[in-house]
Amino acid sequence: MGFTIGGIREFRDLRLATRRPRRQQRPPQSTAVAEYTGLWGWDVVPGARAVSGGSTPCSCGCPVCPAPGAHPLDATIEVPAGATLDEAVDTWAQVPGAALLLPVGRSFDVLEVPEQVGRRALVRLERMGLPLGPVAVTPHGRAWFLVAPGASTELPRLLYRMGWDDATLDLRCLGPGDHITAPPSDLGGLGPVRWLRPPTLEAAGRPPQARLLLGTLAYVCHRLAA
Repeated sequence: MGFTIGGIREFRDLRLATRRPRRQQRPPQSTAVAEYTGLWGWDVVPGARAVSGGSTPCSCGCPVCPAPGAHPLDATIEVPAGATLDEAVDTWAQVPGAALLLPVGRSFDVLEVPEQVGRRALVRLERMGLPLGPVAVTPHGRAWFLVAPGASTELPRLLYRMGWDDATLDLRCLGPGDHITAPPSDLGGLGPVRWLRPPTLEAAGRPPQARLLLGTLAYVCHRLAA
């Protein structure tokens, strides 16, 4: 799934909205949601936020939340890919202040490695001229490489074929049922997630196959660990 003409038009409206007087501006979270759905073609769900100094550690209200500020807030609310700016604003008004989460396993899977590995591998991959999708870094030192859906089920076979199946690698794949926190939202009260390689019109809707990146990521993981 990729961008649409309607999505581009909505994104132009989004940019114009940021130039209007403050009283007429839409909430920044809503415009970010509209960018993800209308321009990049990704679904967005509201996420919980970590709470400090309160009676509960998470905005979900659970006193023993296992993942404060790092899980979906309301399973019944979702802004689907292709939603308009007005639809994003109306939906997000129901969950003010919620974090932006992207469901994994639909438009993309995610290869996760330490941030240092991700930065070094990204330089190598760019020099090799390999196709790349968006890459994000988290406040707790992880890097997320967005790849084509299906990578989570293919990972063991791919590692075996590349000879990395018996190596101890700090590398995992997120797939269906997982979510990632989308920039500029806060992750678990640790700080914002940031784009190391932002989405583009060419790459957002067609992330690369995991096999094209996996060899380099595994190699850098192994080398830094050694």
